[in-house]
Amino acid sequence: MVGERDASLVVFDDELTPAQGKNLEDLLDVRVVDRTELILDIFATRARTNEAQLQVELAQLEYLLPRLKRMWTHLSRIRGGIGLRGPGETQLETDRRIISRRISDLRQKLEVVARRRATQRKGRSGEFQAALVGYTNAGKSSLLRAMSGSELFIEDRLFATLDPATRQVELPMGTRVLVTDTVGFIRKLPHHLVASFRATLEEAAEADVLLHVIDGSHSRWEEQKGVVEEVLRDLDLDRVPAALVFNKVDQLTHDEEDALRTRAAAMFDDPVVLSSAVEREGLDELVAFLEDEVRKQRPEVQVLIPAADGESLATVYREGEVISREERGTVIDLRARLPQPTLGRLRQREGIEINGAA
Repeated sequence: MVGERDASLVVFDDELTPAQGKNLEDLLDVRVVDRTELILDIFATRARTNEAQLQVELAQLEYLLPRLKRMWTHLSRIRGGIGLRGPGETQLETDRRIISRRISDLRQKLEVVARRRATQRKGRSGEFQAALVGYTNAGKSSLLRAMSGSELFIEDRLFATLDPATRQVELPMGTRVLVTDTVGFIRKLPHHLVASFRATLEEAAEADVLLHVIDGSHSRWEEQKGVVEEVLRDLDLDRVPAALVFNKVDQLTHDEEDALRTRAAAMFDDPVVLSSAVEREGLDELVAFLEDEVRKQRPEVQVLIPAADGESLATVYREGEVISREERGTVIDLRARLPQPTLGRLRQREGIEINGAA
């Protein structure tokens, strides 16, 4: 086939071992690329921010290290003429040491990024958070833009979004929720990428609820849904409450949309919403689902706090949503929505009375 088509490249839809790659290149006399290398190349062209570039470079180097023997050219750009080569060393050993040092350096930088992201999440600990997860190109970014009204980079292609974007969405009940767009998943996602993007995926781990966005117009949406659920299980995120959002229904006929709604409602226990970011269809249902989750997870309670207890008062304002405040002499009467962990801590403090929560 290579000869008939005068091909200069062969792509395999599976990950090849270093030996398999070398043997195939020797046999075919053309460059051989496996699924992992192709996905890494796509990620490299999509990476815009410093964090995404660090993550992609780490995944590329971890993939490359055991495959140095079949590299056609030496890594002069990575080596940079530092002059680390010692007497009797082979070029291969030099390249391996340089790449190993770069991998160590990248991991340290990503640890700093992870700590910074954890600090940012801590600052948002009082906010109700939702995360958009799903197969690549399911329309997560478009949906976030439609819900929040914010401008986001959107393009009809694989992995258009590599960096998590968080936007505020105002609910009719007066509550503000934070919705985060995450990197899309794909069938047989390379383990290098899952490891490198773990800091990014931790945004989903901190969410109060997941919005699993599915391309409802795709003929293989069930397979894509299964891929995403498998990755979520690997990351221990299947415990988080979720809704299934079948997006892109504007590309379906009315009969197809009705059939999809009936089928999805019968197949799945999770709430199902059919949406179109283009025609803004289903957004009200999505907002209503978020409101229900806020009420379930953050009940409205009455908190009576001694006026002298400034620390507890600050906790309520920092970690919850204050609806009303009334000062009654030595006691401050608040009505607020608070996460269960915060309620538990407040109950243990002397002089505080909480009414209206189980």
